[in-house]
Amino acid sequence: MKDIKKYFPGVKALDGVELEVEKGEVHALMGENGAGKSTLIKVLTGAYSKDDGKIYFVDEEVNFKTPMEAQLGGISTIYQEVSLVPYLSVTENIFMGREPRNKLGFIDWKTAHKEASSVMKDMGIEVNVRQPVENLSAAIQQMVSIARAVSMKAKLVVMDEPTSSLDDQEVKVLFNVIDKLKSQGVSIIYVSHRLDEIYTVSDRITVLRDGLYIGTWPIENLTQIELIAQMIGKSTEEVEQLSKKKETTITEDKKSTIKLSGISRGKTVRDICFQVKDGEVLGVAGLLGSGRTETARVIFGIDKAESGVIEINQKEKKLKSPREAVQAGIGFCSENRKTEGIIPNMSVKENMTIACLKNISKFGFVSRKKQNEIVNEYIKRMGIKTPSPNQKIKNLSGGNQQKVLLARWLATNPDLLILDEPTRGIDVGAKAEIHSLIDELSKEGLSILMISSEFEELIHNSDRIIVLRDGKKVGELTGEDRSENKIMKVIAESSTRHDSMVKEGEVS
Repeated sequence: MKDIKKYFPGVKALDGVELEVEKGEVHALMGENGAGKSTLIKVLTGAYSKDDGKIYFVDEEVNFKTPMEAQLGGISTIYQEVSLVPYLSVTENIFMGREPRNKLGFIDWKTAHKEASSVMKDMGIEVNVRQPVENLSAAIQQMVSIARAVSMKAKLVVMDEPTSSLDDQEVKVLFNVIDKLKSQGVSIIYVSHRLDEIYTVSDRITVLRDGLYIGTWPIENLTQIELIAQMIGKSTEEVEQLSKKKETTITEDKKSTIKLSGISRGKTVRDICFQVKDGEVLGVAGLLGSGRTETARVIFGIDKAESGVIEINQKEKKLKSPREAVQAGIGFCSENRKTEGIIPNMSVKENMTIACLKNISKFGFVSRKKQNEIVNEYIKRMGIKTPSPNQKIKNLSGGNQQKVLLARWLATNPDLLILDEPTRGIDVGAKAEIHSLIDELSKEGLSILMISSEFEELIHNSDRIIVLRDGKKVGELTGEDRSENKIMKVIAESSTRHDSMVKEGEVS
């Protein structure tokens, strides 16, 4: 792709962008949200028409008018959002529009099912290909999307955040598929916010920033710190400063903002005890199913505790609903931004102030002046990129949506802010800004309970880390003990203890 330009009303989305991918190469396309990655991919695959520039594919100039045209030309795309027809079978989704047919022109379902099973088995997935994909987990659905792309015998596969809904084992399966495609001479454009993945699978990296081409490097010539610096336009020294491990200043004499004693709910939250002190960032680590989110839901009154005591600012509270939790001074940024966070068709202004309307209303009428003051203050303070406060939030990038949600709860002046996966699915630039904001808020005295599946994120941003497993607290790490190895050691040792107790009959 040479000198690619694409304009939208008032926006220069791509301004002379270059991209060259070699045969059998995994080429990472990197940049912050809004850098132009998705626009470039859509220009390549025919979803958008370019305004200028040239595209050459297998040494011939091409100008695909539609994604189907690009697909027939040898380019297959796997999108972050699973694009399957839920009520159709695995086979139907894999071969949609190109089903094998017999001599009479009818669909040969026997051959189709056999080939679909073969493609899924090659990826290490045993599944009944005759069942509707809506019966499958999100991870398996993503693997079906990948199987569809692989089965097309494409010369170039574009993977846009392909691991967003995969666990570690499934990611390994995907990497094996990528290795197999490479060995067959298939080229791959790989887009991901997960830097470890980029450095595991990629041969070269191209960086875009604000619609501009910044450069292309062999993977071994660019460190992670240097890559982030190129993406966000800062020096490596500034990036290193942002990624420094948090130096804790929390002392024993600090008061507790919240204290949990023996909190239990079913098998997901069992006898949980911990406290978060004023101005402390308490990290919550654990594997999938450890009870992290379930504990947060109990604290916020979404689910009711069956036993135990919650104290907020040294006073016992029985929180029966999120409304009561907000009144008690608690804010909660859910891990599922799209379904439990933003209200997509409402504006940035409405999304930001919806939790504090009571504070800016009189006799049931919202003070537009106070509302505008709050919105303008947080847009400026948090660097939210939006053309207007009246812009629909669904049109913002993931990082900016997350900042609006943070602003929503900060506008309620909480004592405790619960952040469940606060940087999931957002780029490294927005992630660094949110980490910096968390540090700034804690220094101002706000207590933060931070849940993350990225141990590195907890290590760099928390004063203390508690570790959960099977709904129970199994460890606590402070100071230099805040390390990935120590977290995994605590989880492994608790697992060994649990297995030993089962053998001895102590655990049912």
